[in-house]
Amino acid sequence: MPKDSFLGTGMKFPPQVNKATGRFVVSSEEESVKESIYLILMTQRSERFIRPDFGSSLMSYTFMDINVTNVNLMIRSLREQISLQEPRVRNVKITTDSQVRDGCLMVDIDYEIIDKNTRDNLVFPFYLEATAEEEEAYEPEQYEELE
Repeated sequence: MPKDSFLGTGMKFPPQVNKATGRFVVSSEEESVKESIYLILMTQRSERFIRPDFGSSLMSYTFMDINVTNVNLMIRSLREQISLQEPRVRNVKITTDSQVRDGCLMVDIDYEIIDKNTRDNLVFPFYLEATAEEEEAYEPEQYEELE
């Protein structure tokens, strides 16, 4: 069994089908960890019937007043939720861009993958007052269709 097997392999998020094989696309190792953190951020707590504690309270900050206190409360909450729900990471550090541009607060999540001592990060655009079209414009490249 490879040393890195603890990171796991699972279905890619969002689910995709490889057109050539007809099978679900999988992700593994660091990519799987990054997708898991993204899933935690995008799932509202109590959204899942079977696991009501899964997810984050990120969306409850959507129309918040942007001040140091509220941003720090959001950062603390996200750090705790990621640390509790993603056992493959440690030393989670979250920072935000001090400037809010076009209603978007950039959240930088830096973490260390356990047993690999590899640092990785995820930059997450958090829309404070975004429309659905604006959110779609900033989706990561990984969501493009496979050919």
